[in-house]
Amino acid sequence: MGERHDYEAGDTRMQGYRARPRTPNGAVLLVVPAFMGLRDFEMSQCDRFAELGYEVLGVDYFGDGWTTTDPEEASAAMGKLDDDRETLLVRTRAALAEARGWGGRVGAMGFCFGGKAVLDLARAGELDAAVSMHGIYDKPAFETQAMPPVLLCHGWNDPLAKPADFEAMTEELEANSPDWHALCFGQTGHAFTNPANPGNGETMGYVERSAERTRAAVEAFLAGQLT
Repeated sequence: MGERHDYEAGDTRMQGYRARPRTPNGAVLLVVPAFMGLRDFEMSQCDRFAELGYEVLGVDYFGDGWTTTDPEEASAAMGKLDDDRETLLVRTRAALAEARGWGGRVGAMGFCFGGKAVLDLARAGELDAAVSMHGIYDKPAFETQAMPPVLLCHGWNDPLAKPADFEAMTEELEANSPDWHALCFGQTGHAFTNPANPGNGETMGYVERSAERTRAAVEAFLAGQLT
């Protein structure tokens, strides 16, 4: 359904993925990928939400559409952005600016490191709704602004977002978001939404029941906030 879509973040060419609805619902959605870049899984999510009526932009935060299947290579690339959260924010803001003219209210959903990027964009006060799926919660150096409605979908056994990290995130939301809620899934770890990630079945990888519950919750939340 979708196609590659070029835009710019300063002097950097970004190559995202645009999916257009047959029957627009008037809302716009950013889909922000996990640490390997914009892959088939995230592009399929773009297509799925386009079928629900959203104008969708799959976000490139690395530049030039960079992606990899090598976890070590991905970790190194992610680490550079994780050490420079201002640049990460510049690049997600560029995607937001690109998509703003496509419709009305704009939301964003992100997976893993993409969940962190979405929360940073929400902390900057520039979204109408934000969804983090097995995201990472550490705060950036910049100050949190008034946040939009936020949904966290969280695996309780996630080694990258431990209970103390989750608690700190909910305290931040309570102080800054007028409408937030969280779904916490037991016997579920990191990256639980992607069927292509078998993981180890305990702290990492796909969990069907948690993924299906997340899917339903995200659809309902975005429809309620954006349409």
